[in-house]
Amino acid sequence: MAPMLAAVCPLAAQVPWQLSSPDGKTVLTLALGDFEGAKSCLTWSVSRLGRPVIIPSRLALDLEGGALGENLRLASQERTEADQTWKPVWGERSSVRDHYRQLRLVLQETTPAGRTVQYTFRAYDAGIAFCYSLPAQKGMTNAVINRELSEFRFAADYPAWAVYSAQGVYAKTPLSRIKAGGERPMTIEMAPDLYAALGEARLVDFARMKFDPLKGRTNALVSALGSKVELPLPCASPWRFVMAAESPGRLLENNDLLLNLNDPCAIADTSWIKPGKVIREVTLTTTGGKACVDFAVKRNLQYVEFDAGWYGHEYDDAADARAVNVDPKRSKGPLDLHEVIRYGRERGIGVILYVNRRALEKQLDEILPLYQKWGVKGVKYGFVNVGSQKWTAWLHDAIRKAARHGLMVDVHDEYRPTGFSRTYPNLMTAEGIAGDETSPANTTTLAILFNRMLAGPADNTICYYDGRVTRNSSHAYQLAKAVCLFSPWQFLYWYDRPAASPQKVGGAGGAETGIGDEPELAFFDRIPTVWDDTKVLHGKIGEYALLARRNGDEWFIGFMNSGQARALEVSLAFLPAGREYTASVYSDDPAIPTRTRVKIEHFKVTRQAVLKCSAAAQGGQAIHLAPAN
Repeated sequence: MAPMLAAVCPLAAQVPWQLSSPDGKTVLTLALGDFEGAKSCLTWSVSRLGRPVIIPSRLALDLEGGALGENLRLASQERTEADQTWKPVWGERSSVRDHYRQLRLVLQETTPAGRTVQYTFRAYDAGIAFCYSLPAQKGMTNAVINRELSEFRFAADYPAWAVYSAQGVYAKTPLSRIKAGGERPMTIEMAPDLYAALGEARLVDFARMKFDPLKGRTNALVSALGSKVELPLPCASPWRFVMAAESPGRLLENNDLLLNLNDPCAIADTSWIKPGKVIREVTLTTTGGKACVDFAVKRNLQYVEFDAGWYGHEYDDAADARAVNVDPKRSKGPLDLHEVIRYGRERGIGVILYVNRRALEKQLDEILPLYQKWGVKGVKYGFVNVGSQKWTAWLHDAIRKAARHGLMVDVHDEYRPTGFSRTYPNLMTAEGIAGDETSPANTTTLAILFNRMLAGPADNTICYYDGRVTRNSSHAYQLAKAVCLFSPWQFLYWYDRPAASPQKVGGAGGAETGIGDEPELAFFDRIPTVWDDTKVLHGKIGEYALLARRNGDEWFIGFMNSGQARALEVSLAFLPAGREYTASVYSDDPAIPTRTRVKIEHFKVTRQAVLKCSAAAQGGQAIHLAPAN
């Protein structure tokens, strides 16, 4: 770990300022001066290898009492550099390097109000980040932020992948046609070898940011907050960032930028935080719960999740999440939940409980210690309110409270992560994705991979036997999802149930399909949910992706395809020298006489090998590489 280096620059330093990434490829330029009718304001721009990414754009805040962003003078500045490596509790890589150069500018109004604002900028090899701070100052005890006026202007009408709700369908859209409320992260293609992604990190007690078109300007976006923000001074905004790289795959490899922009882990003992694979119990019966536990033991899963209905109708404000009362519209029962928890505990399988936000908002402080007493391992927060400062703060406080009771959390529906799992790694995963519940086209999932997955883990609810698999893709493609779509709690067999489970009665999503014993399920059995290394070997947004991830000595490769049949070459040069590996390859083949039509091949490889990965237009391939001995 290298120390933080600091240097206070003289006030007479020339402007514009420049701040380059440690590798020198990305450069931030700042200027303080008149800009499009605004007097003495701060503008920023970004280049990558000499090519513009962001062209000069204003940075300002609209506060009650007047906008803060004009008539500014430099009060002080400071440059620092940090380089350290830290180890996440879980993640897509076992260690993360946090290396950046930082410039902090303190600017003061020249008007009688004389308010002070601080801008902090960081330059990483992955991109540029900035945030606003309002220090303690005379005449202000708190700040009310009506709007944040962070502009993102571009040199041309580049295509972006736009979506307007967290579970919506992405569309490749020119910047000039982006509508209000664009989700983040948002990936933009400026050239075949230059991509950018805009987003937000360290959203904890602020209002969520989205993107609106900048009025009166073409090819430009501006930050749009989900509500007013009121905070006591001193206070700071979340980080805003622009990532830049030569390929969408490289952006995905750099997604630990969001973690680096969050505070270090605040949980002293993290030994109880356990990633794993999860099956959903859909019958809401004791028999079904025990069948899921037995299936989890057999198939190397770690958790059983009881979904909506175990404590009554989730949308009924009178439903009581402190007691087991099965919703009769979903199941006739009977459900002895405590017996299932006991049965699972004896066999090393944990239980997760779903609770809708209606009960959470009323009973959170009662149910968390109660569930800890029951022996529950985690809670799935359902249909949480998002967007406003009020609900942002409530949700992150609910995650902190869960940690105090030794409970892990899965946040569902519109919430998208911004890196809070670094600080509270009991936040295991989140939805904010058009997962398998929504029957996404492959083009959608392959847009999600290079947009939504920049934000962090996503609970995709992977199906396997349900009819939507063959309607939309293939079974080998579904195997590959478990590699490509990262989640430390990976839900598998979402609309499926173990053969020993009773027929489900009622409920949403249609009749569940019985899980078979096809030989390729060994891939799901063996795959972990967290990784020591991640490589994106091939990728094009909306069309195809091929990822390789390592856990210990084993590698798993996932190939997801769309649009047309493809064959991609994969060099195994990432394997260690002098070791032989067994490759188990899972491919779609209509000639295989099983209902899933997956062919399995085994052969020996070394780091000199080049695999030829092939997939049909809507198909995929999955590969497991294990040491031969």
